[in-house]
Amino acid sequence: MALDPQVEIILGLAKQANLPEVWQLTPDQGREQYLTRVNKLKFSEAIFRTEDRRIAGPGSDIALRIYTPREPGAGEKLPVLMWFHGGGFVIGSLETHDSVCRMLANRADCIVVAVDYRLAPESRFPAAVEDCAAALKWAALHAVEFGGDASCIAVGGDSAGANLATVIAILARDAAHPKLAFQLLIYPCVAPEPETGSHHKFKEGYILSRNSITWFYRQYLRSGKDANDFRFAPLILDDLSGLPPSLIIVAGYDPLRDEGVEYARKMIEAGNRVQLSNYEGMVHGFYLMGGAVDAARRAVAESAQALREAFDNARGIGRKLSKTA
Repeated sequence: MALDPQVEIILGLAKQANLPEVWQLTPDQGREQYLTRVNKLKFSEAIFRTEDRRIAGPGSDIALRIYTPREPGAGEKLPVLMWFHGGGFVIGSLETHDSVCRMLANRADCIVVAVDYRLAPESRFPAAVEDCAAALKWAALHAVEFGGDASCIAVGGDSAGANLATVIAILARDAAHPKLAFQLLIYPCVAPEPETGSHHKFKEGYILSRNSITWFYRQYLRSGKDANDFRFAPLILDDLSGLPPSLIIVAGYDPLRDEGVEYARKMIEAGNRVQLSNYEGMVHGFYLMGGAVDAARRAVAESAQALREAFDNARGIGRKLSKTA
């Protein structure tokens, strides 16, 4: 399938601007440029309430932003989506993904807890994993404080954030707590090395270049040995059974496409319920382009529908279990 015409326009404008790629910048410069780009393409949306909090983390306090779509009814608790932002473990933030969190909260009718985990290179692997794990544990213990349902929690993220979501789902499975209802994975990076066919086919000219990917990984990892740790590369893990239902969204012109498809295949083979959705005319990062790309809004809507169904199923299972007990 050809590139989506709306994406072609964005790529053309990016080429005309001739801005340096992230690997040619300092991390701080990359963060500033990424936020500027996201703000130009985002879909702006109001929401009932946002609240910024700080919780104790393993290395320092962790900033959270809690998005509540509406006033809950008497005695009502809303399901919770823990959101881990993308940005190569280096350049993302609560601000870069604010619009997507608002959209997901409103459309899925859930509370979104966005996690501002420590970034590389200031804090290298596995700092981001540790922060996200700590944030999930906090949410499970304190959900009642922000109107959330501790028995109905999902994890999600895009790119590096999807990597973190996969890892957190595995860690929660191994710890047997909390039992997650769903994982939403938007073009996840899950392989130990960027060597799939799509990495080479789309190495230049499609937003995320090969040079940028390898730069991100050099900033994040302490050494090459970390690439063999499943907390960076969950695709290498032998046992992927017992994971929550998943929606994996990939983009047709994304270097990360093939590893996302392979992760979906491996999870299905392990007995998990997985829906794979390929937005064939899209590029990496399209999920944040809702103000300019129709398919981005469709992908968010698909995500929200999958979340609603997963939350309904989890609550249905919970009612059956309580009746049995």
